[in-house]
This record gives sequence, structure tokens and C-alpha cells, in this order.
Amino acid sequence: MLLAVRIGNDQTILGVLEGAEVVGSWRVASDERRTPDEWGILLRGLLSTLADAPAGAPVVDGIALCSAVPAIQHTWREMVSAEFPHVPHVFVEPGIRTGIPVRVDNPREVGADRIVNAVAVADMVDGPAIIVDFGTATTFDVVNTKGEYVGGAIAPGIEISLEALRRRGAQLRKVELRRPRSVIARNTVEALQSGMLFGVASQVDGMVARIADELAVPLRDIEVVATGYLAPLVVSECATFTAHEPWLTLRGLELVFRRNA
Repeated sequence: MLLAVRIGNDQTILGVLEGAEVVGSWRVASDERRTPDEWGILLRGLLSTLADAPAGAPVVDGIALCSAVPAIQHTWREMVSAEFPHVPHVFVEPGIRTGIPVRVDNPREVGADRIVNAVAVADMVDGPAIIVDFGTATTFDVVNTKGEYVGGAIAPGIEISLEALRRRGAQLRKVELRRPRSVIARNTVEALQSGMLFGVASQVDGMVARIADELAVPLRDIEVVATGYLAPLVVSECATFTAHEPWLTLRGLELVFRRNA
């Protein structure tokens, strides 16, 4: 079994894969205050919940990780060395073979999770693709007709946009992220929900159309993939998505692990 880990700014996604199939997954807070010992205890507890877990700590035969938080990645290095000293592991960073050319000004600046997503999509489809990842930020990543990663765009995420609006608006409050009854809202709560949900959906469709124009490829010939833990809120409101892949990053990590193990 491969343990695949995506450390984001707000949340960490952990998954156990057998081949390309995700057989177990968890989502925990990305807390920089956790020590290597605390991560180790948490991880062993999560792994023990798997249906086929043996008595004691279950054995994983590989670990693949990408991180947007350097401090937590460093903590994981210490934890893996102490808890899984004989298990092959791959941390996605400069020097790791991903199997996808990165055609940007400075490849070291691109988040490892964005590269891993592109690796997964390039393996899935033969042709150009756009990946929209709904997390702390909403990111747009582009794979061209040659299967190369050529860049993308970054926008504020849904949750942080709503939180910023609440903090700066004297008469606004925190609301549940859900679909309102209509675009034209009749109360403040639904007005916030409408602006966030339908506003983000329109942003996504507009950005995808602009990217397609810049690629000089008809939109019908481009695979547009949604991923990220906030994707279920928006996918059905967008007109451009051809696929929703909740475990895209985990599957990309599995590919990168196999190419480096």
C-alpha cells in the first residue's frame, strides 16, 4: 500500500492507494505546531482504521508527499525517518522525476501539488487539459497539446474570500457555504452565498474560455478537470467541466512515486 499525502495551507489530505485505487482517505488540519511524534501518532491511528489493517500499526510499503507548507514538510521528514525508516519515500520537490516537462520561467516556484495534478491529468488524457483546484486558493493549471505543463493562474479561494468579506464588512456575517435558492437573493445570507457560489462558477467558466483562446484550441477539445475539497460546491454550477476527480493529487503522487521508487 502507498501512503499519499498532500499538505495544503489549511488542510492535509492523506490517502492509501492500492495501485491507482484509493482504499482509504482522511482530511486533517495542517497544523504547523504538530511535532513529528504527534504526526506519527495521528498517522498510525488513521491507518489502523482501515478495514484490512493488521493488528498493531499497519504496514505501508511506500510514502509519497507533496507540500505547500515547508515547515510541515520538514516535520514529516523527521517523522518518516523515525516511524518508517525502511519504507521508500518520495517528497515531490526540485530534482524529483515527475515525467512532465515544466515550461515556465522558474519551475521551482510552481507548487508541488500543481505539478502533481498535471502529472495525473497528462496520464489520463491525450491532449490539452485545464485543471481547476478548489482549495485555499483556486488554481488553474494548463497542460498543452504536447503534454507539457505551461503555467496557469491563481485566484483567492472560496473560503478565504468569504472570510475576508466578513472581516471587512461591518454588517456581514459568517454563512454556510451552500447553494442559495436563487441568484437574486432576498436576504443577506443568501446574497453572500449567491455572490460566492455563482460568482466563482462564472469566474471559472470565464477563465477556462480565456485559457482555451490563448492555447488556440477549441474548448470542446480540451479536458477540463475539477479537483480539491471545495470542488463539490461549484462543479454542477459550471458549464465547462468534463470531469471531477476528487483524488487527482493522490493519483498523481502514486505516478510520481512509481517513477522514482
